[in-house]
Amino acid sequence: MNNIPSVDLADFLSDDPKRKEKFVNEIGKAYEEIGFVALKNHFLSDELVEELYKEVKSFFDLPVDIKQKYEIEGLAGQRGYISFGKEHAKGKKEGDLKEFWHFGQEPSEDANLIEEYPPNVQVEELKDFNHVGMEAYRMLEKTGIYVLRALAIYIGLEEHYFDHWASNGNSILRPIHYPPIETEPKGAVRAGEHGDINLITLLMGASTGGLQVLRKDGEWIDAIPQEDELVINVGDMLERHTNNKLRSTIHRVINPPKEEWHKPRYSIPFFMHPRSDMRLDCLEECIDEDHPKQYEDITAGEFLHQRLVEIGLAKK
Repeated sequence: MNNIPSVDLADFLSDDPKRKEKFVNEIGKAYEEIGFVALKNHFLSDELVEELYKEVKSFFDLPVDIKQKYEIEGLAGQRGYISFGKEHAKGKKEGDLKEFWHFGQEPSEDANLIEEYPPNVQVEELKDFNHVGMEAYRMLEKTGIYVLRALAIYIGLEEHYFDHWASNGNSILRPIHYPPIETEPKGAVRAGEHGDINLITLLMGASTGGLQVLRKDGEWIDAIPQEDELVINVGDMLERHTNNKLRSTIHRVINPPKEEWHKPRYSIPFFMHPRSDMRLDCLEECIDEDHPKQYEDITAGEFLHQRLVEIGLAKK
């Protein structure tokens, strides 16, 4: 396998039970093997994608002092702007070569959450930035819920098992700007090797190159989706919840060849988090004699806080 498998959400959404079953098996096996797929026929239209990139580029082109006024102290980077080099991979000291923005959940009135999410930060200089960002957020959340439904069936759970936890969950949409590289980076890459914290990640913009996935045999392979595909991977929460049945694969964004240093790179991951009170205890369906329970019981909120401390975005 020299690239990640491609799957078609239209199969899962069709009225044909065989096509639906085909999708469930394809995505389930891919997540057991490599933890990544490229997904076509998601809910993001080409027009919305184009609009989002236009808004995101306009924001990152703003002067540094304007962007910095949107970096809000005390939010552990959960909303608004996070400046260049602030975040690092777990276990690394060098900051990643990127700046980014966080859109967060705007829950429905009947969500009955046990926590209060911080409000989104509004950008005064760009009238459409927040509206377009949240429209993309909703379409990615919708796509993610269907992927989780397929995985619930694959694991042997009721199809809608994840719906309550992922709807109104603590998900984050993160437009990232990797600026042009001007001097030889000392030990830093655009994004150091890491696993994601959340249930699943849906990534726009991987088709511009640089994303690499660590195969089981220790080889790094390029993840190269088609332009209209999202890259979707399993995060640590789902790996833990399925007792390692579904794999959270280590990945990274490497620096481009020297002749491409002058080019910026943009990518937009959607980190799908559940509500903080979701229990990530290993599912009984994933425990047997050959696969004893691997993890202590924990909630999603407790696990998230641990990891934010480890990557430098929150204090103990």
